[in-house]
Amino acid sequence: MPTDKKGRVWPHFSKHDKAKYVSARDVLSGVVDPKMIRGKLILVGTSAVGLLDIRSTPVEGTLPGVEVHANVIEAVVDKAFLSRPPNMNGAEFMLTLGAGLIMIILVPMIGAKWTLVLFLLIAGGSGGASWYLFAEKKLLFDAGFAMLSTLGIYVQLTYMGYAAEEAQKKQVRSAFSHYMSPALVERLAEDPTQLKLGGENRDMTLLFCDVRGFTSISELFDAEGLTKLINKFLTPLTNVILQRRGTIDKYMGDCIMAFWNAPLDDENHERNGCLSALEMIDSLVAVNERLEKEAEEEGRPHIPLRIGIGLNTGTCCVGNMGSDQRFDYSVLGDAVNLASRLEGQSKTYGVTIVIGESTYKNVQDLACIELDLIMVKGKTEAVRIYSVLGDDKIAQKSLFTDYAKHHGELLVHYRNQEWAKVREMIVTANQMIDELGMDHHGLYDLYEDRMLAYETSPPGADWDGVFVATTK
Repeated sequence: MPTDKKGRVWPHFSKHDKAKYVSARDVLSGVVDPKMIRGKLILVGTSAVGLLDIRSTPVEGTLPGVEVHANVIEAVVDKAFLSRPPNMNGAEFMLTLGAGLIMIILVPMIGAKWTLVLFLLIAGGSGGASWYLFAEKKLLFDAGFAMLSTLGIYVQLTYMGYAAEEAQKKQVRSAFSHYMSPALVERLAEDPTQLKLGGENRDMTLLFCDVRGFTSISELFDAEGLTKLINKFLTPLTNVILQRRGTIDKYMGDCIMAFWNAPLDDENHERNGCLSALEMIDSLVAVNERLEKEAEEEGRPHIPLRIGIGLNTGTCCVGNMGSDQRFDYSVLGDAVNLASRLEGQSKTYGVTIVIGESTYKNVQDLACIELDLIMVKGKTEAVRIYSVLGDDKIAQKSLFTDYAKHHGELLVHYRNQEWAKVREMIVTANQMIDELGMDHHGLYDLYEDRMLAYETSPPGADWDGVFVATTK
């Protein structure tokens, strides 16, 4: 009989067959047909469980020991011994190594889903090959260990990828939770590829918001009270910006700097910026009512909070900026500087919101009027500036369309230096403002002051209507 290096034989076991058993008692009693045993090999043994000769085989859990001998004799007669050549260990090792390397290389490249499909194909192919060698060639090849090892590698790599992705999402959430709305943070966490760290050029809308006369207001509070006051009005203003898909850049005392169209794309960033500005104004109504009530209870004077807002659109560089130890997600560019300058001009022109021409081009459905052609401080070129007085519903009112048309004609006469005509039109414009319930009479007071100065010192026949600002 062929044996392995340890002197063992590997019979091809068959399943238990009761038909091959004949009771010894029946033989001794003479009740067995002699034809059943004539010319056969007879093995005498026991099959009772209590006699402790029950064995296990690869195909049977409980088999009388005498039938194990029968299987060995059957293997000798039929030459059906199994064999395991020495090179099988090497083949199993190479299968384990190859399948493991495939998992290590492909899981990060093509992802867990497609790698699982590949693993099932490898496992099915290896199992099929193992069965074929066993059934047809009587060779023992164990693919089970290789597949279990490969499955362990796959599970570990998949978990590591999941853990890394969760860590990345957590980092994104942590980095942007203080700048953006929770909904946008979740979108960014689900698809971090939308975020390009380190700086990129984007067309963006910038917003600067500052409280008017905050120095006088701050004198009414101590340090703790002033901190609470700032939080009370910055919170609703911030909520408005975040709800309109904006990103908070920073707080500078009582000033807010925000922007749109980064890090996530926003096709309507100009409109969202302007509507945010209008909603910020509305949100201050409730804040002022609350502060007035608190002032009455504490017995101190109340100064209503009023804000000025500047918006501008242009190409900027946005990204993580700072040092290796500390950085902020911020934005740089000429458009940023101009937005800051426009916020400063809101007080000069007696309006709450001032926007640049590039912003105005995409929000002409809102209630807007042109303010001036101005060269702000720090700029060498004049820019046309506008004010947003209301949303699209206000813009559709006949009272406003009449007023906007009248205001546009007023500017034409103003730039033609027809001062008397302008004064007549200012009277009508102020009446129309009152009918609309708006409060920007200071704009026409500014025109009156300029006309007085121009009458004393005429700008000249070639004047292009540009006003050179001397303050920020």
